[in-house]
Amino acid sequence: MMNEKELPVYAALDRMGIEYTRIEHPAAATMEACAAIGEGTGASHCKNLFLTNRQGTAFFLVMLGSSKKFRTASVSKQLGVARLSFTTAEQLENILGLTQGSVTVTGLLNDTTHCVRVAIDRDLLNEERILIHPNINTASLVVKTSDILRFLDLLGYEFTPIAVEDADAAVQSGSLCTDKPPNVFCCKKPPCRV
Repeated sequence: MMNEKELPVYAALDRMGIEYTRIEHPAAATMEACAAIGEGTGASHCKNLFLTNRQGTAFFLVMLGSSKKFRTASVSKQLGVARLSFTTAEQLENILGLTQGSVTVTGLLNDTTHCVRVAIDRDLLNEERILIHPNINTASLVVKTSDILRFLDLLGYEFTPIAVEDADAAVQSGSLCTDKPPNVFCCKKPPCRV
């Protein structure tokens, strides 16, 4: 059953001539919950982060492959921002019309002030198809990556390609603290701190 938040997404994709396959599933707010979704489609999972600068005056939608780990310092530097952090739930709702766990590129349809900058991991750009949420986390769409770029262009958004390390590479390079719980990142110099 479709949710009313999805309908504008399908209308926009249809108007733009972008093909998609819809997959309905239980709520999937984390990458772990998304793992089995879309099996057999040949599509890669896409991790979406909605971030802001320290002052809360600039906003960024960052799209990463599912195996990538977000490192604030690296991505902030590539985007020329002093320090990125996650937005508040209120900012996410006010700007993209989304709730936590459903961040997606299609939320840009709700960015009425066109204030969001987009960054996409270079490796994700090499994928033929990706899975995205259609503004809710109980459905996913299989879409060609080239069509996502066309979607951005038709909405008037440019994007910045960024380089993001795989989690395994981060462990091997020493940029990931292996003595801390999963998903806790820190710098090895000075000693690990969380």
